[in-house]
Amino acid sequence: MRNEPQRLTVVPARYPARTVGAIVALFILASVIDSVAFNPRWEWGVFAKWFFDPVILSGLGQTLLLTLFGTILSLIFGGLLALARLSSSWLLSTLAFGYIWLFRSLPLIVVLIILYNFSYLYDTLSLGIPFTALSWGHFQTINVLGQFPAAVIGLTLVQSAYSAEIIRGGFLGVDHGQFEAASALGLSSTRRTFRIILPQALRAIIPTTFNEIISLAKGTSMVYVLAMPELFYTIQMIYNRTQQVIPLLMVGAAWYLIITTVLSLLQHSVERWLARSVTREPQPSRWRQWRNRSAKPATEELSHVRSH
Repeated sequence: MRNEPQRLTVVPARYPARTVGAIVALFILASVIDSVAFNPRWEWGVFAKWFFDPVILSGLGQTLLLTLFGTILSLIFGGLLALARLSSSWLLSTLAFGYIWLFRSLPLIVVLIILYNFSYLYDTLSLGIPFTALSWGHFQTINVLGQFPAAVIGLTLVQSAYSAEIIRGGFLGVDHGQFEAASALGLSSTRRTFRIILPQALRAIIPTTFNEIISLAKGTSMVYVLAMPELFYTIQMIYNRTQQVIPLLMVGAAWYLIITTVLSLLQHSVERWLARSVTREPQPSRWRQWRNRSAKPATEELSHVRSH
């Protein structure tokens, strides 16, 4: 007599240590939220009062401008430095290496202070040929290097050194056969770099670059040494007058958190867009992945096993 097919039920694996760890983590998180939300010394009323204050928003605007200009200029200059480091010219490679070595060694605050006091070292800035009297213009240093230009130049000088190494690492991560194949097709060096190598290198460059952009956004707080009214300096001026230090620092922390969150979401979108060259379909978003997992039943049934 033929036996009936046996129905097997898949029993999900159990991880007691993981469950205990999750419970402990949730307990700690609940304790932190309780202590912060219901402690009157955090002065959340003061936080709400200043969060959208026009003075704070003006400082936020300065921070965003510094981040934008610093990012664009450092990527352009850093890209040129990376190409110089990879150049077959020993002079260009040496000069680029020296620049990167110097500005990765100097603290940002030192560079900013030197630039802000540049008028003490040089009364005028001129454009001409070195070691000759030929010049095409003279400018008063104090009129050229104000607070905002000095901040942008300082951020660009330091950040471009890091961007150069990130871009160079991305180029070196591309298989050398791609260079040889592009050269065999007779492509020029410019076309080979921007049409063949760079699109492949971007997958390695983007994550680290966005980390540097996020660091740059927070690093703009160092501009306070120039007495420039960006977000952190503005908050300092307010709490020095009102003595409400903690709630105002939390205002700054919240705005920096928003900036980094937006940049992180932008990074995720760019990475999904670049993933089209690797997979036929873009990677699903985290929300879609969670929905797909939650839609699956807790238990699944195997197909009937027929015994012969």
